Amino acid sequence: MIRVSHNHRFLVHPDSTPFFYLGDTAWELFHRCTLHEAEMYLRDRAAKGFTVIQAVVLAELDGLTVPNPNGDLPLIDHDPSRPNEAYFKHVDAIVDLAASLGIHIGMLPTWGDKWNRKWGVGPEIFTPENARNYGKWLGQRYKDAPIIWILGGDRPVESETHRLILRAMAQGLREGDGGNHLMGFHTWGQHSSSDYLHEEEWLDLHMCQSGHIRNIGNWRWIERDYALSPTRPCMDAEPGYEDMASQFKLEEGYLDDYDVRKSLYWALFAGAHGHTYGCNPVWQMWLPGRNPMLATRRSWYEALHLPGASQVQHARWLMLSRPYLSRIPDQSVILSEVGEGTHHVRATRDAHGSYLMVYIPSGRTVDIDLSPLQGERVSAWWYDPRRGTAQHIGVMPKGPHVAFSPPGGGPDWVLVLDDADAHFPRPGQPRLTAEDSPERG
Repeated sequence: MIRVSHNHRFLVHPDSTPFFYLGDTAWELFHRCTLHEAEMYLRDRAAKGFTVIQAVVLAELDGLTVPNPNGDLPLIDHDPSRPNEAYFKHVDAIVDLAASLGIHIGMLPTWGDKWNRKWGVGPEIFTPENARNYGKWLGQRYKDAPIIWILGGDRPVESETHRLILRAMAQGLREGDGGNHLMGFHTWGQHSSSDYLHEEEWLDLHMCQSGHIRNIGNWRWIERDYALSPTRPCMDAEPGYEDMASQFKLEEGYLDDYDVRKSLYWALFAGAHGHTYGCNPVWQMWLPGRNPMLATRRSWYEALHLPGASQVQHARWLMLSRPYLSRIPDQSVILSEVGEGTHHVRATRDAHGSYLMVYIPSGRTVDIDLSPLQGERVSAWWYDPRRGTAQHIGVMPKGPHVAFSPPGGGPDWVLVLDDADAHFPRPGQPRLTAEDSPERG
């Protein structure tokens, strides 16, 4: 199963090679999709390079009282100790289908309104006692499935009772699956799991929700979580969704693929191990005839093909085309202004000096210190985050202060600077050797 790397910064496969968490939020997948629809969705996401699908067992949108397409509710009489076998057979089939496509399920045992009805339908049905039993049952059922447990569900931890419920559910999951799976926590907007649960021993990785606001600067949460001790992998598990009205206000306009890319590269280059994409019609699996949430304007069938969903995979292939497990954030290499909002520039590099990458979101000229790179010559590239293609700038002597001006053709670019003696492939292409991919030590 997927585990945390030795340096506690990344996720790795059992053979210690990198696992890139590229997630999509399909919160209503188990609740609203037929098996045929689930297959259509999962095949599309597999083809687009997604590795994790975040989905909820006890779903947000009347998940306890409105049945799935087969007419089944998840629980008998809203009782977590009485799961409905028919409902879970449908979940089983979707989990198995995802596994056959090489996809992990980021499985939320429940949406947060079932333990903290700060808003939403609820009802609150969990106690520490039944949460542990439900977790154990769920853990046993999926102990051998490719799953990452995600507790929480868009709610804060506001009382000791909430903390005890979550701790008990985590303990139950651990008892049920024998510790086979990692655990994270999905919290509410502009917060991280570190705000509530950093001292909890069951938590394996930190997740923030930067929320649905254009240019929110999600790198701030990543920077903070990256600096915490003990060290845990961190990521943005719910940034602004494509086709979502910014701040949920139509007058602010809809977030688009450009907004998706900014959140993606800001978080990754600030130190995140992976990233989650989201799309407003897709998370709720909206179709005509259903109540649209949050200014939905197209069906999820159509929204599957919005450009951002295809573009996020280019970050995965870019990252994996260079040594990954030794990657660190480093803003000190940016000698010009890093900027704010749309203009904010982020840098990441190999701790051993083999490469350096800079995300430039608005076409500005940037001054870069190349001295952290090994060797005397630098091979420079422009990587297009929209198409996953690279233009070779050339090979140049290494200098302490070099200016780079992005080409035309798009607002944002990734500058890739390699030690020329490393002989890396074109950015985004598979490396010819994986000998330095397994983690060291």
